[in-house]
Amino acid sequence: MTEHQPDAQWNVAEWHGRTLFDRDGQKIGKLQDVYVDVENDEPQFGTVKEGFLGRHLTFVPLGGAKVGPRELQVPVSKAKVRAAPNIEQHSGELSQADESALYHHYELNYSPPQTESGRRLARR
Repeated sequence: MTEHQPDAQWNVAEWHGRTLFDRDGQKIGKLQDVYVDVENDEPQFGTVKEGFLGRHLTFVPLGGAKVGPRELQVPVSKAKVRAAPNIEQHSGELSQADESALYHHYELNYSPPQTESGRRLARR
């Protein structure tokens, strides 16, 4: 896998269904959706189905992800993903409150966007 360069072209449409691995190479699940920053269109979070029978969607940070041909490796642990707050999806956008909770959980620097909503769902 190669680390994404900030000025490289993102093609998140091709990411749907890729397998997500944690920083240690443990499988997290399949990437469902990608949420991008409303100000710069860069991927910020993805949703992944996890669990076996009781599957639910969990948000995972995509900043600093290593992109491979069929997989993405994110710089967080599987345990951190499993402990992530339960966020409901609302019409393809994250509220600033939900976004703040995710940034806090993953110990990321958070500055609210200059818009009323937070990150938005990238269209496939």
